[in-house]
Amino acid sequence: MSGIAGWVDFDRDLTPEAATVRAMAAALAHRGPDGEGDWIQGHAALAHRRLALLDVDHGAQPVVHATDSGPVAVLTLDGAVTNHVELRRELAAKGHRFTGHGDGEVALHAYLEWGGDFVTRLEGMFALAVWDERRQELLLARDRLGVKPLCYYRTPSGLLFGSEPKALLAHPAVEPVVDAEGLRELFAHSRKPGTGVFRGVCEVLPGHALVVRRPGTGHRRYWSLPARPHTDSPETTVSTVRRLLSDAVASHLRADVPVGAMLSGGIDSSALTALAALSARQPGPGPLRSFSVNFAGYAENFEPHPTMRATPDAPFAELAARHIGTDHTEILLDTAVLTDPAVHTAALRSQDAPSPLGDMDVSLLLFFEALRSAGITAVLSGETADEVFNGYFWAYEPRHSNSTTFPWVSFERGHDAAAGGLGCSLVDLGLRKELDFMEYADQHYRDALAEVPHTDGESAEERRAREVTYLALTRWAPTHLDRADRMSMAHGVQLRPPFCDRALVEYVYNVPAALKRENGQEKSLLRAAVADLLPEPVLQRRKSAYPTTQEAAYGEFVRARFAAVAADRGSPVAPLLDAEATAAALGGNGAPSGAFAWVERASMEMVLQLDSWLAEYQVRLRL
Repeated sequence: MSGIAGWVDFDRDLTPEAATVRAMAAALAHRGPDGEGDWIQGHAALAHRRLALLDVDHGAQPVVHATDSGPVAVLTLDGAVTNHVELRRELAAKGHRFTGHGDGEVALHAYLEWGGDFVTRLEGMFALAVWDERRQELLLARDRLGVKPLCYYRTPSGLLFGSEPKALLAHPAVEPVVDAEGLRELFAHSRKPGTGVFRGVCEVLPGHALVVRRPGTGHRRYWSLPARPHTDSPETTVSTVRRLLSDAVASHLRADVPVGAMLSGGIDSSALTALAALSARQPGPGPLRSFSVNFAGYAENFEPHPTMRATPDAPFAELAARHIGTDHTEILLDTAVLTDPAVHTAALRSQDAPSPLGDMDVSLLLFFEALRSAGITAVLSGETADEVFNGYFWAYEPRHSNSTTFPWVSFERGHDAAAGGLGCSLVDLGLRKELDFMEYADQHYRDALAEVPHTDGESAEERRAREVTYLALTRWAPTHLDRADRMSMAHGVQLRPPFCDRALVEYVYNVPAALKRENGQEKSLLRAAVADLLPEPVLQRRKSAYPTTQEAAYGEFVRARFAAVAADRGSPVAPLLDAEATAAALGGNGAPSGAFAWVERASMEMVLQLDSWLAEYQVRLRL
């Protein structure tokens, strides 16, 4: 629920540096438009930008605990500790006293009670920082799946941290330099946990805490996916999933403001919306409000894709909303708004890095802008359902699931334009060979595979299924969770993903793949768990990925912008372009449009974003 930033320097008093710390927090103003605060004393400075979702009148941060002799510990938190009610009750029984009902205060008291191990008791989505004045020690921690972002930069005598790289770049010690490793990460099919694009900028690993002391820093892993035998019957498995998902939805509805629901008409969002409508914890008066995104003329002229999009969302979203009884709003976008260069620049700024997703990024950004305008500042989302329940086709299609690299990389390499990394086909061939994007991804795969926990007695098939699920949860999901967080928080909307709930993830991770996909139907386990809540067409609908426009006019817009940039030899991106590939792209018959030209269009989109990024962030490449 906000943006956090800070600075620890063991060699100096930071009190005179208030302006710098506040500038770091100001770079995160979009994440917390409802208030700001900071605490600066001695070697530590913590700052906060607030999105007021809980304890609206008294939940300001940073939260400070002090005694008569002075401050003891200070905490700043982004996200939502979903079990704060239960923790407050437990801590109160141990003698702790609270002045409000916010989760930040609860988290600080949990630290005072249990020390660094307190993170194991927190549930939900969070990134936090605690400065212990007694120990002169900073603790940074991130939730188990990495829903909330948290990055840092080591200095010779301390450390800087922030929710997003832009907060670090606001500090004079951090320069926008990108080296070979950063460029590899930029084009990677899946990001390495902890790795940033800008030189020196790292991320706190999901499920980890980072402790910063005068002698140095140390990582500690407080959670990992547990491998356990699954002994429940199919019937018990279905009922357990229903209970765990219901509990997760109820906990994610905890707020003092109305919480909406993203509703595409797919099984993931429809299940969450139906359970939210049933929950006694649903905040706000009237029915649950649900929202979907659509493009003008999309459903009428829809062209299906064999693996990504079988059906348009609109008819199913409308059917689900009517059946569940939500107050539903369709956010309709036309080509004019999708082709606004200012919105493309805003999408770039939200992620601090170029992206090949083009209209998908733009439409998502506009979607959250519309939610904020409608008074919704927290919304349920089906993020990570596919990773948990094996919903992606590459998770069970043998030529991809049994490949010697990430399954999604195996699929993407089927497109020449994606070979080596999505969006890199127009990058200079010599540079691509030098950076070796493909080996970078494959080595990352081998490293990730070595982490996977197993149980005794697994068959070869069960072992591989577990590996694919682990890779999806730890290497595929973080990229999408980060994008969703950045896009939503760019407009001060907190995205809440109940499918990331720890108890649900741990349970379903250990369910045999055959139970997750009975009779060849993806996510059959999830469908069975909510079968009584949804109309049959929605319940049986095949997976359809987030929509991308199929309008030829949008493809023409991309091609025209790309042609202009390619023709400008003084453009920042010019030294990175491959002359032969660029000529071939511009020599094609017309603009890339329709469902089957998306990969080619993505390469042009990436070049455009690279050009803007190099100029706007004044990036210096050191290759």
